[in-house]
Amino acid sequence: MKTKLGISVAMMAAGTYLLGLFSGYLALVLIAGYVLLCESDEWLKKSVVKALVITVAFSVISAVIGFIPNAISIVDDLVSIFGGNFSILFLSRIVTFINTVLSVFEKLLMLALALLAFDNKTIKLPVIDSFIEKHM
Repeated sequence: MKTKLGISVAMMAAGTYLLGLFSGYLALVLIAGYVLLCESDEWLKKSVVKALVITVAFSVISAVIGFIPNAISIVDDLVSIFGGNFSILFLSRIVTFINTVLSVFEKLLMLALALLAFDNKTIKLPVIDSFIEKHM
């Protein structure tokens, strides 16, 4: 099946996953808006929303994990007012490691989804898929 732009639905879905991986939110939101407003293929719509939800979810998880070093910095700033020093280097290194693992996992997931999209297939992600089903 073809989109109104003349490209296949599979290519549009794969491109959307790749946009989520490489371009950031602006291009992804524009493509998602176009697909949701102008295209009729349900699989394409769900794929586009899935790309958007995955991108946002990984950003939120990364931001939440990033609060840990920020909290340590707040305590360090407070202690430094009184001439002290507070630092947990080990914890900061763990947070950096977790963020790196999440980044690699996100890239692998989005690449796998893009490759599968060329065959009109997807990877079942229960939490994300149920979220999409509930809100679409």
